[in-house]
Amino acid sequence: MSVSEVKQNADQKMKKSIESLQHDLAKVRTGRAHPSLLDQVHVDYYGSPTPLSQVANLTLIDARTIGVQPWEKNMLNPIEKAIRESDLGLNPASMGDLIRVPMPALTEERRKELVKVVKQEAEGAKIAVRNIRRDANEQLKKLLKDKSVTEDEERRAQDDVQKMTDKFVAEIDKMIVEKEAEILKV
Repeated sequence: MSVSEVKQNADQKMKKSIESLQHDLAKVRTGRAHPSLLDQVHVDYYGSPTPLSQVANLTLIDARTIGVQPWEKNMLNPIEKAIRESDLGLNPASMGDLIRVPMPALTEERRKELVKVVKQEAEGAKIAVRNIRRDANEQLKKLLKDKSVTEDEERRAQDDVQKMTDKFVAEIDKMIVEKEAEILKV
């Protein structure tokens, strides 16, 4: 393995950490309705837990309401039950063959709890990025020990890995500030 491969590998892993954080932050509700909020809801579909998006159409009725249209009429009650029992705190109501899922307004207390959750997610992502940096530095030290690179090359590569780490940590901080502002906006 060469120095450039170590750096490229670390960069790819750090990007995946950022993508994972973005995915996790998308799940945090901000008071506006978004069909992806129901991504983690699974419905008992003929004995097997199935993602909601695979048994129904999810649409936005308005800014605060998600519409769930089951593909089979007999799935209305199981879908409604699955949404109600999820940890999202939602209260669906069926109207004919459509289930309306209104988003309750967030209280100040709930907004602060969500900010704490977001900060925990960010800290997890930062830890992941730092662990990737540590692994890359260990690989660089191993290359030096095996005499594949000089001390100067190893030191330069470690500086590059540190700059990469700083860049991704700053990106995480920026994402968190944006999400926090989005959550706290009334």
